[in-house]
Amino acid sequence: MEIYCTRPACPRPQNFFADLDDKATLQTAQQKYCTACGMPLILVGRYLPTKLLGQGGFGTAFLARDRYTPTMRDCVVKQFQPSGDLSPQQLAIAQGLFEREAEVLEQLGNSHPQIPNLYAFFPLSVGNLNQSGKEDQFFYLVQEFIDGQDLEEELQTQGTFSEAEVLEVLRAMLKVLQFVHENGSIHRDIKPSNIMRHRNGRLYLLDFGAVKQQVTKGAAAGTPSGKSTGIYSMGFAPPEQMSGAQVYPSTDLYALAVTLIMLLTGKEPEELYDSYNNAWNWKTYTQVSDTLAEVLDRMLLPTPNKRFQSAQEVMDALKPRRTPPAPPPPPPPTPKPQPVVQQQPVVQPQPVVQQQPAIQRPKSRFTLSETLISAGFTGFEGALVFSVLGSIFDILGISGGLVSGISVGLVGMTVGGLIYTQYRRIIEGKDLPILAGITLVLSFILAFLADKSIPAVIVAGVLAGAGVIAITALFRLIYLLLSRWL
Repeated sequence: MEIYCTRPACPRPQNFFADLDDKATLQTAQQKYCTACGMPLILVGRYLPTKLLGQGGFGTAFLARDRYTPTMRDCVVKQFQPSGDLSPQQLAIAQGLFEREAEVLEQLGNSHPQIPNLYAFFPLSVGNLNQSGKEDQFFYLVQEFIDGQDLEEELQTQGTFSEAEVLEVLRAMLKVLQFVHENGSIHRDIKPSNIMRHRNGRLYLLDFGAVKQQVTKGAAAGTPSGKSTGIYSMGFAPPEQMSGAQVYPSTDLYALAVTLIMLLTGKEPEELYDSYNNAWNWKTYTQVSDTLAEVLDRMLLPTPNKRFQSAQEVMDALKPRRTPPAPPPPPPPTPKPQPVVQQQPVVQPQPVVQQQPAIQRPKSRFTLSETLISAGFTGFEGALVFSVLGSIFDILGISGGLVSGISVGLVGMTVGGLIYTQYRRIIEGKDLPILAGITLVLSFILAFLADKSIPAVIVAGVLAGAGVIAITALFRLIYLLLSRWL
């Protein structure tokens, strides 16, 4: 098993312990130490970091396992690790923010299903690497691991979001922000990378490291308790946050709106902001309904009191507008009696109604995983079909250049047919392994009859499938790069 050392200056943080591959030993081992720097690896005797997830301005995140749970559940260990040369006052502020994140996660995460739960918060003192007798102190918090992709990764892999997808994100995050604001906090760092979609589809709000407590009602806006500490993500923060002034619930709504127009257009905030006119220029890159456009424009206003003042106000603005019913028309005047005149019935020609052709909905687009699986299946099948044809010709005693040309032509027709049937979704899902299994058994039988090597058939199929996957992934990457630049 691999355990990752959490000491910031460790020259070789990866450590391998073969004895920990056994679950019984893993759950009972006393302690393991880094072979490069001597750092304790099993944090508080419980958490085993296995992988570096990322590093920010004040902390580093590791994927870890909790050996005190029956399933050895995955979790995230965040270590307080400020970057840069900070003064003692700045270091104290940064440490306070880290402790506040733990407090907020304990208060909010354990009470809301879309905020990660807090599992633990603890310090760790270890000897300094360079100065004997001096100790370094590290702070850790352990929180729930959300298995999925953040929205920044989704944007890179799947392209821009539709209006329906953006509305899903907007409504989900408004519910979370309503809960956060009602509990006296402001997130202050809403952006695509801090919104995670779990594999089950649920959206989570992450990273409460910049959270700020709201000023109580009646407090002056200019009091020190109401000022921001100046922590923000460039492009997503509104003017009041960048200037270090007081922040409000509408501060989070502004950052959420920037996140949404980035998802709609696929462009960075600096590309969408017109500094000359001091306005956001995002509607030239996408088209949405008037209702959503009006909501986003108001959320993006530079003045806090001109924006929506709460998440509930935004949710109300998104509701369909109901027009009042029209008053009933006045009763018609009573007609005067007219003499009865018999008229011949007039036969009106029946209008010819042209039936509109049924509109076919386009097939749903393929995800990246479906594309790669289909590519591997096609390459694997192509290699097996070529092997089957070669075995048949060998059994019949036919050889020569004409035979090779026929084999290549038949394989090409087969591969083309497979690509077409997968594109039309005639075959998909469980059909692929069933067809591959049938072809593989047939190739084994014919290879045996033709006195050919069966392992060679398997290797050829696997190599062909892997080659097609690699080529497909390369062209997908080139397409994404070109679509981003052009």
